[in-house]
Amino acid sequence: MSNWTLLSNHGHVLVCLSRDPEARLRDVATAVGITERAVQKIVRDLQEGGMISVSKSGRRNCYLIHKKQSLRHGLEAACTLQDLIRVVNKNRETKPPVAGSGQKTAAALPGKSKPPGRVAEPGPEPAAKPASIEPKPVTPKAKKYDGAGESESSDSLAKQQGSLF
Repeated sequence: MSNWTLLSNHGHVLVCLSRDPEARLRDVATAVGITERAVQKIVRDLQEGGMISVSKSGRRNCYLIHKKQSLRHGLEAACTLQDLIRVVNKNRETKPPVAGSGQKTAAALPGKSKPPGRVAEPGPEPAAKPASIEPKPVTPKAKKYDGAGESESSDSLAKQQGSLF
């Protein structure tokens, strides 16, 4: 089974930023499934392409999407970023749920229709890792020196290696 999607990582990052303009890039990276460094590069590409502006809000960055900007490819040039964001966020009420928070998406709320296409069902909870058992350190038992047999073994060892003395 192949692992491709219709939107590129640039599109995914743009959608994440449209949902939460003050999102940390670490959180965007987790949501998209790429590294934080890749998200930084994509944000820089989107900024250089005139699709977003970045400003500071305290210690955080705030991302402003220029929704009237046209999409870059010739086949999509008649559409704007606003059109894309509107389509992707059509069945959403709020920000995306955080994994494991128990918050339901708009599609899972009563009275809301599910979006067309395949929707991933939540899987079983991962099994807890068994407690690690630390091995006891192995200490070699001390040999009692009785002097017997040592001269024979040292003589044979000296013969094998060639004595320097």
